[in-house]
Amino acid sequence: MVETAGRITLWGVEVFAAIADERSISMAARRLGVSPSSVSQQLTNLEGALGTSLLDRSARPVSLTAAGTLFLKRAQAILNEAEQAKAELTLGAMSQLSRLRLGMIEDFDADVTPRLLSEVASQLASTRFLLETGASHRLHDQLDARALDLIVAADTGASAPWMEVHPLLEEPFVAAVPKGVIGDRDPREVLKDLPLVQYTARHHMGRVISDHLARQNLKLDNRFELDSYHAIMAMVAGGAGWTIITPLGFLRAHRFRDAADLIELPFAPFTRRINLVARAEMLGGLPQDLATQCRALLESLIVAPAVHDYPWLKNTLRVL
Repeated sequence: MVETAGRITLWGVEVFAAIADERSISMAARRLGVSPSSVSQQLTNLEGALGTSLLDRSARPVSLTAAGTLFLKRAQAILNEAEQAKAELTLGAMSQLSRLRLGMIEDFDADVTPRLLSEVASQLASTRFLLETGASHRLHDQLDARALDLIVAADTGASAPWMEVHPLLEEPFVAAVPKGVIGDRDPREVLKDLPLVQYTARHHMGRVISDHLARQNLKLDNRFELDSYHAIMAMVAGGAGWTIITPLGFLRAHRFRDAADLIELPFAPFTRRINLVARAEMLGGLPQDLATQCRALLESLIVAPAVHDYPWLKNTLRVL
C-alpha cells in the first residue's frame, strides 16, 4: 500500500491516539491489529504532515512532546466526530455493521457470553465480532480509550457525559464457607476463627470489599489475597478459610460448589451492579437491544437457577 505523505489521515490520527494511550508502539499495534512497523510509519507520516514531533520515541515508556499533548486534544475531537459520522450512517442499517468489539466480564464466560454472541451473530450476519474478557476496571479503560465499542461490566462508579449506561443485574455480596463448618453456630463467631481468602484489592471488586469491611470496622485474618475465583474457591473447598464473593463468582467456580456452603453475610449487606455501557449515540439502538437480550439470558441462566438452589437470594439477586 502506498503511503500518502504530507496529508493528515484519519488512520494516522487513530494510530497516534492509540500510541498516546498505550505509551508503546508495539502495544498500540497489537490493539489496532497491525504491525509495529506500520504504526511507526503512520506516526512518521503524521508528524511529517504536521511539521513537528509528537512523541519522544527514545523514552521508555514513549512520552508525548509538548506538541503531542496539544494535538492529542484535537485528535480525540477528530475521532469523536468520525465515530459520530459513522453512527449516523449506520443508524437504520445495523445489519451492515462490519465490526463489533465487545468486552465482557469473566463471570459470564461459561454461559451468558457464548449464548449472547450466538444470538447476536444470527442477527448481524455480516458483522465480525472481537471479544475481550477481563476485569471490569480494565474493560472500562478500554472503552474509554476506544479500544472497545461496548462492554458488560461491574459498575465502577465512573461517570462521563459520553456514556450510555443500561443496568442489567444487581447481586449481593455473600460468604462462601467450607461445607458444614457453620452448622447450628453463629456464623459471625465461626468466621472470626477462620482466615479470610480475599479477592485482590488490585481489582475494583477487591477494593469494594476492603472498603466495606473498613466501614464496618471489621478486622479479619486476611492472610490470603488472590485474583482468581477458582483459586479462592479451591482454598475454601479445601477448608483453608472463607471468602466474600458474589453469586456470579461462586457459580463460575462450579466445580467447588459441592464442597462449600453459600450463606448471607453475617454483617451489613452490600451489593454490586452489572451494566452494559457504550458510547452514547454511536451504535444506534444496538446497546439497548443487547441489554434486553442480556437481561433475558441473565434471568434464565443465572438468576432463576441460583434462586432455586439458594431461595434466600430472592429479591437481592435480580435483573434490573
